[in-house]
Amino acid sequence: MTEMRIAAEIVAAENDKREAAHRSDYQALGEKLARSSIDIDKVTAKVADFFVAVPSWGVGTGGTRFARFPGLGEPRHIFDKLDDCGVIQQLTRATPTVSLHIPWDKADPKELKAKADALVLGFDAMNSNTFSDGADQAHSYKFGSLSHVDAGTRHQAVEHNLECIEIGRSLGSKALTVWIGDGSNFPGQSNFTRQFERYLDAMRDIYKALPDDWRLFSEHKMYEPAFYSSVVQDWGTNYLIAQTLGDKAFCLVDLGHHAPNTNIEMIVARLIQFGKLGGFHFNDSKYGDDDLDAGSVEPYRLFLVFNELVDAEHRGVKGFDPAHMIDQSHNVTDPIESLISSANEIRRAYAQALLVDRAALEGYQSGNDALMATETLKRAYRTDVEPILAEARRRAGGAIDPVATYRVSGYRARVAAERPAVKGGSGGIV
Repeated sequence: MTEMRIAAEIVAAENDKREAAHRSDYQALGEKLARSSIDIDKVTAKVADFFVAVPSWGVGTGGTRFARFPGLGEPRHIFDKLDDCGVIQQLTRATPTVSLHIPWDKADPKELKAKADALVLGFDAMNSNTFSDGADQAHSYKFGSLSHVDAGTRHQAVEHNLECIEIGRSLGSKALTVWIGDGSNFPGQSNFTRQFERYLDAMRDIYKALPDDWRLFSEHKMYEPAFYSSVVQDWGTNYLIAQTLGDKAFCLVDLGHHAPNTNIEMIVARLIQFGKLGGFHFNDSKYGDDDLDAGSVEPYRLFLVFNELVDAEHRGVKGFDPAHMIDQSHNVTDPIESLISSANEIRRAYAQALLVDRAALEGYQSGNDALMATETLKRAYRTDVEPILAEARRRAGGAIDPVATYRVSGYRARVAAERPAVKGGSGGIV
């Protein structure tokens, strides 16, 4: 039986209030695009078929190294998290899958599957956790996990990843994402070469356990919690890992895991060119790995990333099938609203990239016309595609204005009354 957390009557009533204005805006945009020989309905259909997974951890309030300020109605467990994820999908129709993090989301797989089915949700990539210690684990990850000098600690980390695969198989997941915090904080603390050899040996054991139809995503991060060196610190090392492990191993690109001013869209192009782009963790950043809402700081960069993705789609690149996931920390907003907004911004960048005149762009590039080449991109980026996004949601049964509808529904106040308040906490520095 389908379980909708917001009454369908509320969504319908809110859509009715906006439908006339929306239809007028959609028609006007359609006429404008038609002058460039672009069929708005075809673009809308492609946008409606573009989905991004939401992270289970994203529906809780995040924090910093200094402090955490909990929000109202925080999810108590994975089943509350799935309820919140169901609301995001109900209103956006863009997030039909959830990415779980083990052991945080560990529960009876049958109960998880039943709950997700009731909410019409599926499961995306599984995420392992060997960057913090669990309550009952035998070996600490303080000095590393998959690259630890102690064989017992490495074995424990490998076994945890194998458990994630088994849980994922029972839920219908098809991928495992591995991010580790391994590295060093002082020069000389670790032998870079031997440390990386140990990591690769451990990853080989994980890779061997992958089902035939699964993919393994390795994720790089420049720094934190290791501040002198990280084992998987950049896309070059990530590419070496994927090449070494085999055909089912790919690189995952988190938009926040780069040095400031890094040309992320070029990294995306390189990984596409050599067949190793596995997917994305979408977020935004200002200084480092800030995990801000997607498109909140650098929406043009997000568009340029999607320009490379649509270019690959347009060229029919063999085996091109990147996974799309959100990975954010919400410190001052309602997490559900932020995830709704981010899903919308990710689709916006995709829609804008679909409007790029590829033939004209190629001509300007071939003619070394730098100004007109960049103007071709900007023309698509400057187009207000909100009517397309709203129509894609409306046709799928979602909300024309999902954030406004969410607020009218009173969902946050309702779950705040059901879920016990969470006390604030400090980070590791204060």
